[in-house]
Parts: sequence; structure tokens; C-alpha cells
Amino acid sequence: MKILVLNKKLNFNYSVIEKIEAGIELKGVEVKSIHLNNANISDAYVIFRKNQAYILNMHIAPYSHGNIYNVEPLRTRKLLLHKKEIIKYQNKIKKEALTMVPSKVYWKRNKLKVEIALVKGKKVFDKRETIKDRDNKRESKKYLDI
Repeated sequence: MKILVLNKKLNFNYSVIEKIEAGIELKGVEVKSIHLNNANISDAYVIFRKNQAYILNMHIAPYSHGNIYNVEPLRTRKLLLHKKEIIKYQNKIKKEALTMVPSKVYWKRNKLKVEIALVKGKKVFDKRETIKDRDNKRESKKYLDI
């Protein structure tokens, strides 16, 4: 498994409840661009329309040698999930006021996959606590190394 794109702010902005793997419908030049690490998923999120899952705001830069085959960088892309999974997560999101956010894009057996996290947004005081814990771990590691 080779990770191509990672959402580094996921654990800072959200508390992760569950992670699932999904396929993504891409054009050929988009795959080449992602392979060159020209993608960004930090602002992306998942929506459901007509029992289908779509990912919005996933930025894939145009491929440099794509010419006429390049597509719009922020276009809506379809996620490949089973119908039962879509209904299950659609209901969870409605009932519990959750969000689905992509956490990473990676290769798995010559196919591009997206790991999607079911998350709940953190409040400001939770973020401060996360920063405090991270700093405490860093300080303790510093003293242990000395």
C-alpha cells in the first residue's frame, strides 16, 4: 500500500469515529496527476445524493502533459461503495450529526482507493487540549532522550 495523499489536519479538526475504504471514479489524467502527488484533500468532504456518494472539493491539479484531456480540478467525483454501506452511513450522518471526510488516498493492488473517516467536529477547547497533549509528549520525549 503506497500512500499518495494524506489529510494531516484530520485528527486535529475532528474526532474520528470510524474509517472505511472506497473506490473513486477518476479520469485517466487525474490518476496520473495523483500519482505525481498533485492532489489535496484537506478541504474535501463527502455528500450523498440519490443513494450515491460523492466527494466534493478534492483538488487534483491538471496533469502537465494532459492537453485537451485535463478536467476541472475541483469537480465532483463519485465514490464507489455498496448500496448497503451508503444507506448505513447516510442514516448515521442524519441521526448523529456527523460528517464524512477523506483521510488518505493510496494505491491498493493497482487501484486507487480513498479512506473515508466518519467524524465529529471538535470544539475550540478540544483543539487546545490536543495541542497541550502534543506539547507534553514532545517535552517528555525530550527529557527522556537527554
